[in-house]
Amino acid sequence: MTALVRLADTHVVHRARSGGPFARDRVYALTGVDLTVAPGETVGVVGESGCGKSTLAKVLVGVQRPASGTVTFGGRDLWTMKPAERRAAVGAGTGMIFQDPSTALNRRLSVRRILRDPLDVHRRGTPAGRELRVQELMSLVGLPRALAEALPGQLSGGQRQRVAIARALALDPDLVVADEPTSALDVSVRAQILNLLLDLKERLGLALVFVSHDIQTVRRMSDRVVTMYLGRIVEESPAAEVTARARHPYTRALFSATPGLLAPIDPIPLAGPVPSATRPPTGCPFRTRCWKADGTCASAMPDFTAASTPGHRFRCHHPVREGESTHDLVAQAVAVSPPVADIPAQHHQHQP
Repeated sequence: MTALVRLADTHVVHRARSGGPFARDRVYALTGVDLTVAPGETVGVVGESGCGKSTLAKVLVGVQRPASGTVTFGGRDLWTMKPAERRAAVGAGTGMIFQDPSTALNRRLSVRRILRDPLDVHRRGTPAGRELRVQELMSLVGLPRALAEALPGQLSGGQRQRVAIARALALDPDLVVADEPTSALDVSVRAQILNLLLDLKERLGLALVFVSHDIQTVRRMSDRVVTMYLGRIVEESPAAEVTARARHPYTRALFSATPGLLAPIDPIPLAGPVPSATRPPTGCPFRTRCWKADGTCASAMPDFTAASTPGHRFRCHHPVREGESTHDLVAQAVAVSPPVADIPAQHHQHQP
């Protein structure tokens, strides 16, 4: 089956405001990312703040141009297209739901205008047909017609996010990227929005990339889970495998931090903060916090290794053993302090 979207050796480098008046530090937001999303698939993306999740989301929908590497959508390289062709392909084929609907929606436009704008820009159908599409979109996400002339400031947080979801669906995209779509909402409405996204995915046959720091929610919503650390993908796993059978120490530490209520466990302790993306460590970026790290981890980034389950791969010199429990990993991490590889984090540009 042809991939809907594919990233190959994708790098994104930003210029930071630090570094003095005459030079700016480089921020390595994505480094060597390879990712494929199939039609109709839900891919969850997890990791701590600053790991590159939002940058990855922007690359997937063609908003962020990579410094190197390729992004193909429907088999076509986005960044070799002419600008107008790319805007048409991305605008019609993808939709994005942002973290905070109160800032993502134009507060001066009514709900009707917000939903009609994509249809007008891409000249979809007749004016009368666009009005019917607006009504259809509101019904699709559970918004009453009476709110069509309301402004975003007159809506609740959950209603605003439903408008944002409807706008993302306006042009019948094949791919929707949801970047932390519930983190700005009250706990009471999060489940409603998540259930709505799942329902729409099934009804419309969407491919969905769900980006979140709420890793248990990602696990429940996704077919496959991608773990990111400091701009790199370090593990990909079927969602059913990720809690107890993840092989990368970082993935296991992430999931141990939010255990289930029925089987509580102590979280795996990690030493220190995430290193700066302006000066990432040499070798494996996780080595400065990993209880398994040694000199090998400092010298080279490991290649992907395939696990025994199809679709499961990881990048680690010293992976968690098959069947090893999180309880055992907690004991190991507590016993090793500080980490073995307590080596200064030196910057290494664009490691393979």
